Amino acid sequence: MLDAHNHIHSPRLAHWRAAFLEELPALGLRRAVVNGTSETDWPAVKLLAAEVPWVLPSYGLHPWFVNERTPAWRENLVAMLDSNSAIGEIGLDRWIVGHDIAAQTECFTWQLDLAAERNLPATIHCIRAWGALSEILHTHPVPARGFLLHAYGGPAEMVPGFVALGAYFSFSPYFLHERKSAQRAIFSQIPADRLLVETDAPDMAPPLPFNRQPLPEHDGKPLNHPANIITAYAALAELRRVSIKSLTVLLEENFSRLFGRV
Repeated sequence: MLDAHNHIHSPRLAHWRAAFLEELPALGLRRAVVNGTSETDWPAVKLLAAEVPWVLPSYGLHPWFVNERTPAWRENLVAMLDSNSAIGEIGLDRWIVGHDIAAQTECFTWQLDLAAERNLPATIHCIRAWGALSEILHTHPVPARGFLLHAYGGPAEMVPGFVALGAYFSFSPYFLHERKSAQRAIFSQIPADRLLVETDAPDMAPPLPFNRQPLPEHDGKPLNHPANIITAYAALAELRRVSIKSLTVLLEENFSRLFGRV
């Protein structure tokens, strides 16, 4: 299995990290893209990738943290990158309180241009800004190898346009919540060669009946265990009406095109 997007370096998972770093390969996980979101956590991603061979590091300035960037954030990001890195999590978000869409756009377009210049895979976050995102992607260079719209929650009618630009779309076990039926319907129709799966652990936990190993957080909200990659594979296979075996082969082909050969 392959996890196209998570944050397993997060301090919220520190208590369980040693255990699941052993458990995940035994369950069948072969590669995971671990996404940094700000200057403060990029070093943790780099350290984890140096210690764990199946971790593919990704570095980006997330729209939630653009107001915390330092004057040297661009130089700091470039210093993190190498030929085995990805760029992300980057993007636009009008959902967060006090969002500064102008600053988000400036940071996003610069990082997108960097990904295109180096032909590095880019992982994109978007909430309530799909029109703005579409306009940017249609008017700026994008990586020739493509980009990932992680946990895609945009409109179905935008999928063909994004596909034409090189987009991949990752299915999240969070979409098993009853209120996410629209997302499940979209993922039943996305072209097979553009599908990936993710956990986004420790965020976006699936509903409790599908959550393999709920982890408590201080506010009582369950954390998303990265072993829920199994849940994501099983759910997407059922949704697409294919066997898990055939889905596994397909997703490895897709993952390899975007992120490199497994």
